[in-house]
Amino acid sequence: MRLDVQVTQGDTLVRSLKKDDFVVADEGAPQTLVGFAHGSERLSLMILLDVSGSMTRYLEQIAHTARDAMRFLQPGDRVAIMVFGKRSELHQGFSDNLAESARQLANAIHDHDVGAGTQINQAIFDAAQYTDKNAGPDGRRAILILTDNLSISYKLPDARVSRALIESDTVLDAIVVGRAIRPTPAKDGENPDFTPADVFKLADDTGGEAVKVDRADTSFAEMVERIRSRYTLAYHAPDAKPGTFRGVTVDLTPQARKWYPAAVIHVRPGYWVK
Repeated sequence: MRLDVQVTQGDTLVRSLKKDDFVVADEGAPQTLVGFAHGSERLSLMILLDVSGSMTRYLEQIAHTARDAMRFLQPGDRVAIMVFGKRSELHQGFSDNLAESARQLANAIHDHDVGAGTQINQAIFDAAQYTDKNAGPDGRRAILILTDNLSISYKLPDARVSRALIESDTVLDAIVVGRAIRPTPAKDGENPDFTPADVFKLADDTGGEAVKVDRADTSFAEMVERIRSRYTLAYHAPDAKPGTFRGVTVDLTPQARKWYPAAVIHVRPGYWVK
């Protein structure tokens, strides 16, 4: 079992931790780490762009800074690009030609007619499925979505999207722009088919980050860097019945907590047994 982990203290990344600084439990049982990496594994990054009309100026901003953002990636990393409105379309499959990926970000804004309206949850679900089938068996996986978070989760509630992300071993990170705010949690009995989309919750569910910003260009480069610099922890998953969900916790050792008393660990809450 591999876990994609980010550690922050305030807004600052904690970059100096070692394997022995982490404590991992699977359904409460301590686990021995058999693998550890920090920013060295190959990354497959899906960039998911909301190209609805309200997003035009933000898309142009990231297009202008795309080449700068790609400098945080490493040789062998791969980038795919998908756009969405009412429906999603793949613009570029996973490619390790990072310069071309930067150029394609600018083209993606104008090359697709994806219908009027915005279906955020469907787009994330589609991106997770594509990543699962095409990212390859090795390395880390992440989706970075740029959106104004204005959508209704019609017939695809957050729980189903979160499961698709976790089952595909993919972390969701989000840059939220425009006038959107984080929706309040759905009330008991409320129809999940008609609740507001919430990329903040989906990011939390997968161990990612979601940030609300005024400008997309600087935030885009910063988010790519943060995605690239995560830790990877691995352990042998205990035997369990297929289809069951197992909870996972990750913490720092008491000594590491002394160094970083306010550290926050971003990690998915568990996994479904295959």
